[in-house]
Amino acid sequence: MTAPEATVSVLLPLPLAGAYDYRVPESLDAPPGSFVRVPLGPRTVTGVVWREGEGDVVAEKLRDIESVLPAPAMAKPMRDLVDWVAGYTLAARGTVLRMAMSVPAALEPARLETVLRRTGHDPDRLTPQRTAVLLALGDGAMTPTALAKAAGVGTGVVRGLVKAGALVPEQRRATSPWQQPDHARPGPNLSPPQAAAAAALIADVEARCFSASLLDGVTGSGKTEVYFEAIAAALAAGRQALVLLPEIALGAQWLARFAERFGAQPAQWHSDLGQTIRRDTWRAIAQGEVKVVVGARSALFLPFPDLGVIVVDEEHDASYKQDEGVTYNARDMAVVRARFESVPLVLASATPALETVHNVERGRYRRLALPDRHGVAELPEIAAVDLRRTPPSRGRWLSPPLVEAMEETLDRGEQALLFLNRRGYAPLTLCRSCGHRLECPNCSAWLVEHRLTHELRCHHCDHRIALPEECPACGSGDSLAACGPGIERLAEEVAVQFPDTRLAIMASDTVHGPEAAAALINTVIAGEIDILVGTQMVTKGHHFPALTLVGVVDADLGLAGGDLRAAERTFQLLFQVAGRAGRAERPGRVLLQTTAPEHPVMRALVAGDRDRFVASEMAERRAAGMPPFGRLAAIVVSSADAEAARAVAATLRRAAPDAKGVSVLGPAPAPLSLIRGRYRFRLLVSGGDSPPLQPYLAHWLGALKVPSAVRVQVDVDPYGFL
Repeated sequence: MTAPEATVSVLLPLPLAGAYDYRVPESLDAPPGSFVRVPLGPRTVTGVVWREGEGDVVAEKLRDIESVLPAPAMAKPMRDLVDWVAGYTLAARGTVLRMAMSVPAALEPARLETVLRRTGHDPDRLTPQRTAVLLALGDGAMTPTALAKAAGVGTGVVRGLVKAGALVPEQRRATSPWQQPDHARPGPNLSPPQAAAAAALIADVEARCFSASLLDGVTGSGKTEVYFEAIAAALAAGRQALVLLPEIALGAQWLARFAERFGAQPAQWHSDLGQTIRRDTWRAIAQGEVKVVVGARSALFLPFPDLGVIVVDEEHDASYKQDEGVTYNARDMAVVRARFESVPLVLASATPALETVHNVERGRYRRLALPDRHGVAELPEIAAVDLRRTPPSRGRWLSPPLVEAMEETLDRGEQALLFLNRRGYAPLTLCRSCGHRLECPNCSAWLVEHRLTHELRCHHCDHRIALPEECPACGSGDSLAACGPGIERLAEEVAVQFPDTRLAIMASDTVHGPEAAAALINTVIAGEIDILVGTQMVTKGHHFPALTLVGVVDADLGLAGGDLRAAERTFQLLFQVAGRAGRAERPGRVLLQTTAPEHPVMRALVAGDRDRFVASEMAERRAAGMPPFGRLAAIVVSSADAEAARAVAATLRRAAPDAKGVSVLGPAPAPLSLIRGRYRFRLLVSGGDSPPLQPYLAHWLGALKVPSAVRVQVDVDPYGFL
């Protein structure tokens, strides 16, 4: 009797909910996790063997796996993560898998490089340059370029030795460009609270089991040095470490601190990397050659075979939430991956998210506190400037108290930071003659003037036009007026008010990529900048020793709009930017320009009472049944045809099942009702802390038939409400 042929289920990185069964030829070995090439219709695609075949497809309809790729298999914890994320976010499993297969080229055979070795036969003519090459090479092997550099000669000398038969080329797998971090290098002296927190984390790493710890420390308390000790413990055990940063492009100082502590740079993972380095990095991680990775949220889906610890720095940051494609929060999914990997997770922040605080209160996470700044530095004094009493001069944005504080700071030879979380020159341009406002044709948003590039730009779809010389509505010339301040306009005012100072702007429009960010940061540290004007880019953990004054130009900016998290986000943002002041020996000072100094956020900041603000905000959320005491899911229906989107949204609402404890609001036009040419309608689903909303949503949406021109996106745990 012939044994049944082996079958496996293969998951493909396509928007498909399930895996397909394939037959495994006797010549191939394809255990779960293998990357394989399989036929799909008329084409061949790459997928992952998810499990053994279910056996519910008749043998005659099965197709064969074509090949098994020479790449390390996807480990079970990673496959479990893909399944979990898909189930939680209601995304197709294949779409989630695509995030874990983000570099298809890394699955192909390892890249080879040409190296040279000595043949043992010296050339007939041995010049000093040729002698230098042979001495530099010795008994080893080097690439031609590296050999020429090591010998201090041109590549022509090396080619001449190959032609003379003294050197022979051969192919080998490209060597890893990453130096290995040295866990044994001594770190800085830790304060008693730092040492206690580090010891707790080290014990978790050595126990090789899951734990979740909130490293809760004020700005400048040395949280990074503490979790570096956990990374050192993982390295000592021969394991890997992952560190997530909200914006890796701004991690120049973090990278410098890591190199100082461990004697080598970690591998980086972010969108600015080229395809070659992404391929090499992905494969080196999968083979265990890279021991430490620092990256943005997508680094969570990298193929670590032996993780020892995961760190989420600035865990409160909204940048961890992905709003396009699979809508997930990397902080929350990091908890899931740490659990599947059986490793400790460290969440570090000076302003933890309320969800994290709630998990601490429920005993799910442990809190490790760092209540004081490290060394002699003290927290800055924070004061509110009531703009109703001391307003700026007409056409200006800096109040007299802030201008006076800047003058005093500059007179002492110290640096000042002005914070305004609004890019460009002006958020609105209107016609003084007819009142026409210049808006984006693709989005329900005003065009923002960017005077540095002489254009108007939409910050949602990046539509750009040159600034018109006359009003496009009434034709009036010289009638267009910039309304309100953006960061460029603020810098213009500073240049007029302080003409002899050295000024720099730090925003995503002016700082392009990690290298530019690092260069600007080094310039500030070197004391070559007197006043730094920045958006939220300046809040991301930077350490400027001579910066003693922070002025927040519009502290009320984030409080408008009725967003559930408006107060929490504003407090976090302002607390973080305030933390840039006085981080060394010199005391710091922070001035918040506001029209509402009585607002709970402003009062908490001035009083330095974070815990009272958190308690008050938590009480309001609990009373309203809002997160973290309840669950939310947003459903966004969009189409290039407004009526088609409206009709599907209305049909969806009528089909909503009745369920105890679940309410559905909407549909209503989204606050940003048009983005990138698509009209948007929103529904908001709310429920208690348990049971989860996903089964309800899956049952409701599973029966919905949507026209191809309409898109329905589900966002579980929404962070934004636009």
